[in-house]
Amino acid sequence: MNNEDRLRDYLRRATTDLRQARRRIRELEEKAHEPVAIIAMGCRFPGGADTPEALWRLLDEGVDAVGGLPEDRGWDLDTLYDPDPDRPGTSYTREGGFLYGAGEFDAGFFGMGPREAVATDPQQRLLLEVAWETFERAGIAPGSLRGSRTGVFAGVVSQAYVPPPDRVPDGFEGHLMTGNATSVASGRVSYHLGLEGPAVTVDTACSSSLVAMHLAAQSLRRGECDLALAGGVTVMATPVLLVEFSRQRGLAPDARCKAFAAGADGTGFAEGAGLILLERLSDARRNGRTVLAVLRGSAVNQDGASNGLTAPNGPTQERVIQQALADARLAPEQVDAVEAHGTGTRLGDPIEAQAILAVYGRNREAPLYLGSLKSNVGHTQAAAGVGGVIKIVQALRHGVLPRTLHVDEPTPHVDWESGAVRLLTEPVPWPRRDHPRRAGVSSFGISGTNAHVLIEEAPPEVVEPGSDAAPAVLWPLSGRTEAALRAQAARLLDRLTARPDLDDTQVGRTLALGRTALRHRAVVLPGDREQRLRALAELAEGRTSRRLVRAVAGERPSTAYLFTGQGSQRAGMGRGLYAEWPVFASALDEVCAAFDGLLDRPLKELLFAEPGSPEAEALARTAYAQPALFALETALFRLLERLTAPPGRVAGHSLGGLAAAHASGVLSLEDACALVAARGRLMQDQPGGGAMTAIEATETEAVDALAGYPGLADLAAVNGPAAVVISGDADVVTEIAERFAARGRRTSRLRVGHAFHSPHMDGALEPFRAVASRVTFHPPLIPLVSELTGREATEEELSDPGYWVRQLRSTVRFGDVLATLHAAGVTTFVEVGPDAVLTPLAVSALPPDALVLPALSRERPEPDALASLVARLHAAGGDVRWNAWYGGPPLPPADLPTYPFERRRYWWPAGVLPSAAGGSDRPAVPDDHPEAGEQDAAATEATLLDLVRVHAAEVLGHAAPDSIDPEDNFLHIGFSSFTALEVRNRLCEATGLVLPPVLLYDYPTPAAVAGFLEERLAS
Repeated sequence: MNNEDRLRDYLRRATTDLRQARRRIRELEEKAHEPVAIIAMGCRFPGGADTPEALWRLLDEGVDAVGGLPEDRGWDLDTLYDPDPDRPGTSYTREGGFLYGAGEFDAGFFGMGPREAVATDPQQRLLLEVAWETFERAGIAPGSLRGSRTGVFAGVVSQAYVPPPDRVPDGFEGHLMTGNATSVASGRVSYHLGLEGPAVTVDTACSSSLVAMHLAAQSLRRGECDLALAGGVTVMATPVLLVEFSRQRGLAPDARCKAFAAGADGTGFAEGAGLILLERLSDARRNGRTVLAVLRGSAVNQDGASNGLTAPNGPTQERVIQQALADARLAPEQVDAVEAHGTGTRLGDPIEAQAILAVYGRNREAPLYLGSLKSNVGHTQAAAGVGGVIKIVQALRHGVLPRTLHVDEPTPHVDWESGAVRLLTEPVPWPRRDHPRRAGVSSFGISGTNAHVLIEEAPPEVVEPGSDAAPAVLWPLSGRTEAALRAQAARLLDRLTARPDLDDTQVGRTLALGRTALRHRAVVLPGDREQRLRALAELAEGRTSRRLVRAVAGERPSTAYLFTGQGSQRAGMGRGLYAEWPVFASALDEVCAAFDGLLDRPLKELLFAEPGSPEAEALARTAYAQPALFALETALFRLLERLTAPPGRVAGHSLGGLAAAHASGVLSLEDACALVAARGRLMQDQPGGGAMTAIEATETEAVDALAGYPGLADLAAVNGPAAVVISGDADVVTEIAERFAARGRRTSRLRVGHAFHSPHMDGALEPFRAVASRVTFHPPLIPLVSELTGREATEEELSDPGYWVRQLRSTVRFGDVLATLHAAGVTTFVEVGPDAVLTPLAVSALPPDALVLPALSRERPEPDALASLVARLHAAGGDVRWNAWYGGPPLPPADLPTYPFERRRYWWPAGVLPSAAGGSDRPAVPDDHPEAGEQDAAATEATLLDLVRVHAAEVLGHAAPDSIDPEDNFLHIGFSSFTALEVRNRLCEATGLVLPPVLLYDYPTPAAVAGFLEERLAS
């Protein structure tokens, strides 16, 4: 290659590299500016605005939510108020925007004991509840996020909820640090939900929640997390802020924020909590979320050395707006409105308004509209910015910019003619246009940190054709307690009554996939809307309903599948599932194809035969019945495999043993079909005229009765302690049955044409051995309990052709199978077959607490029977794969109520928190939280279980040991390593034993600890 060619080659490579570098730069730039979707919102604001919808109603109706000071926080209201702004320790306003239920919290739901709940800052508690609601409103089950890269970015300012050291009541130490450190506020949400994305608490004072949103958006764009909660919370534990601003004369005497008004005379403080859930827009679309709006851009800066530490700085406010516009790649005239900081102060409002006029007010055809949420609810501090964002998102959805209250006339301290900016003194329509509607939201912190975000309406969504409705729509509901479950039903009933347009399938899908399944469960079974609503009403009232399945879920149950034998077949079996479930249809087609060449006629035409037809009559013949049952059971197993967790063990009854062997992986489909076809054909070819009869008798009684008829009849099955089947010559079987009937025993002649598992089958054994010898056997992937031996089969047994020969002829030891399964810890038994044949046998042989369920029943449509099975498995605590049940691509959730928290009041009593105006110095504990030792006298006379529950209750702060169930998991009800050690120390002292420091971890329930103590004391 000459120099010219080398140069040409080099230039080609350099050009290619340059193009690739430019493309990569474009990709990085696009990623850095990718819009972030707001997919859900949750809030608590004054005036009862505990949802974004309630906040919108408050704004739309122009409600002034400011009210009197709270009377339940231990504030000395008699001495706190004084109209003199120079009076130390007082406030010259006696109103504000308060969350009057701020002390209420569902501690048990979040695994806290009463003492920990009291010692935990109500701001942390509010974040927990609002976070849970926000995920549910997105249609995301909070419990499904464990281990996910979900971030939490929370703006929180310390509100001095922690008492001085000398005022902390006994028994509360150990909770104060985590309960009051602002750093823990975001971490507690992540801890409770198991989130593994960034957890960041932000304190930039009043700009905190917007700074949190800015950081969350950056984290999403950088790929640090896939979802992000962002927002802020403020609850004033003491009146210190009111007193401090009274000295600075920064409060409005009437506590109203008169944003940008001539009558502005100071701010009015308030409380609130708000969170938004963010996701990259591309991910949100792919995941089927409802995109409420888009966070288009954001920016944060600092005043620097300005005209005072706490005074706002106009030039830096202009710069933060310009930086946000640059981040969003927008021009100022492309923004329609600004939700301002607008605190109502004579100093801050004019500076902010001039900055907005300078950036947004120039070169506009239409004016920019300016408003402030604070005029309705007051200055919610760390929650102020996110409150403004929620307001703007709701305004986008409703097409109206609500008015700002308390504006007598625009402040004269602003040159309003210098730009096209108008105050929202009246509601202004905000209709959709040919370009996206947008608004800015500003917050400025007393720290000097400024933030501005740009919110844009969601881009039009390309609606894909919806998937077909689920074959049988189920509505699962749950609650931590029975009362919560009933409340959930009542709330859902109200919503569906008010919203008849909500689609039944979408309702079920949202309940199944968008809610965490808790301990107390109910499932509304398929039916029309009126039937479903009636079932909800009955659940809400605590009554039973035929369209309702209810149970208290335990730990995830161990499940066994029981495959039915011959005699359960029926005409048309599988037809209902075939029409409704593609998974079942595909599996059935595959099995039927595998029987082609092994049978003299197509199997599916026999399966789906109409009752009374010649094909249906043929289905009663063993040569066809056994392949048909195997096909049905295999397809049903494949469907259940898709819908639920795999069983821990499998077993079968006679022919069902072959279906179980295929399900467990011992036999390939081809080999299983070869065995089943040969088995059915050979058994059909044996002499007819025999009989089989089920008898209420023990195995010993049956064997004794058969002893006089060697070679004529045999014991075909032992189905339970007093349930056997005898088989053989018809006259012998009849004679033996009549003898038992004469003794008052129940007998039932089976409708069969052959005497299976009797000497009548001996002619089939050697031919079947030849077929079994040509089959390849594999190690079982699922343990198989043999009906031949009654115990778990070994690999060697299952790979021996002789085993399958004996399985055809020998006694079916189904009762022993059940006993082995129960001894192995199986609690749930599912009959896989076309009818409930084994179910009654298992119910009679197993303890009452065993759950026995048929997959199908001839008495009800197959899709409904399957729905009932899935509902009962779910209610019992089983793992149902709801994604597979509802199928199709991800879809936006239905607008359903969130969880009904069962709140109680948790707050320090009077005298524990310092009062700015004085008050009692006597610290006290809440009346319903007993001091340690109060119940020791009773405990000394109690059982060991009572002893454990008493001390556990005292350490957590419960009023009585009845609050703790013997089977409660210590970690789930609020114990930490510190409190667990305290219980252990108390038990050491009470019993005189030296107990391990990890006692409550090794023995995680009161019952387990009591059992351990009993063993130690006995030894």
